[in-house]
Amino acid sequence: MRSSVQENGVLMVQNIVTLVACFRHKIKPSRLGWSALSLFLLLGTAQAQGVAIPNFWDPRAQLERPELPATRTIRFLVDDDFPPLHFPGLDGNPTGLSVELARAACERLTLTCTVQVRRFDTLLDALSERQGDVVAAAIPVTADLRQRFAVTSPYFKIPARFAVRRDRNQPSPDAKALSGKNIGVVQGTAHEAFVKAFVPGAALKPYPELVAAQTALKAGEIDYLFADGLGLALWIGGEEAGGCCDFSGGPYLESRFFGEGIGFITRTDDEALRRALDFALQQLWKEGKYAELYLRFFPVSPF
Repeated sequence: MRSSVQENGVLMVQNIVTLVACFRHKIKPSRLGWSALSLFLLLGTAQAQGVAIPNFWDPRAQLERPELPATRTIRFLVDDDFPPLHFPGLDGNPTGLSVELARAACERLTLTCTVQVRRFDTLLDALSERQGDVVAAAIPVTADLRQRFAVTSPYFKIPARFAVRRDRNQPSPDAKALSGKNIGVVQGTAHEAFVKAFVPGAALKPYPELVAAQTALKAGEIDYLFADGLGLALWIGGEEAGGCCDFSGGPYLESRFFGEGIGFITRTDDEALRRALDFALQQLWKEGKYAELYLRFFPVSPF
C-alpha cells in the first residue's frame, strides 16, 4: 500500500493558505489559496510518512452488490469550495477526496458517471429535483438529512484534535493532564462545549476564529488548542505554522459533539444506488484504493 503512495508522490503541504475549517461551515480561501492548494496536493513529490489512515468500515460485514442497469449514467453533484474534499484541480476540473472516491466507486461498479459542480447551497435541492443522482460533498449527516435523503456509511469524519507547541513538552491530553492548563478553543463551537463538559478543571480561552487561536498557540499564549482536526492538519503542515506545532493525543469522534460524518447522499427512492455505493466504498477500502486517495489528499492526517 505504501509503495503505491511512494510511486504517486505526495507533498507534505508547506505553502497552503490557512483554512478556517469548521465541520458545519464552508471554507472559502482566496484565489491564491486555490493555486497553492492545487499545486502542492497534485504536483508534489515528497513522500508522506507515518500518516494515520482512518477506517470507517466493518471488515466483518459482507455487503452484496446490487445490480444496476449497465446503461445508466450516475450524475454526481459537488461544489468546489471545501479542500481537500472537493476543490478545483490545476486543470479547473473538480478533484479532492470526495470527488475521486466518487470516480473510483464508479470504476469499481463499472458504471459511467459524470461530476457536475454546483453551488453548495443548491446541492440538495438539485438532488431532490432529479438534476443529479448523488451528492458527493461535505454535508454533515444529521437526523434531518436522513429524513429527506438516503445516505451511505460515512467515508470521512472530521475529528477534533488537540495541538501543542513542539518545544513545550506538554503531556498527552487527558482530564488530569489538562487540569489548570490554558486551552484555546473557537468560541461557540462544539469544541468549546466538549471542553466545558469533559475538562472542567481547564482554563478555557475562547477565540473568535481559528486563525486567532492558532496564532495564540504559536506565540505560546496557550498550552493546548482544541479544534477541528482538518483545519489544524492543514495549518500544521503549512507555512503559517512554521513547524511550531503538532497534534497531541488522538482524534475525538463523539458524534453528539462532532457529527456522524460525511457520506454519499442519494434520494430515498434510489435505494439500489445507495447500496451499490456502500458496496463500492467497502471494496475500495479493502483493496487499498481508499488509503491511496486519502494519502494523496491528506499528507498531514487529521487523525
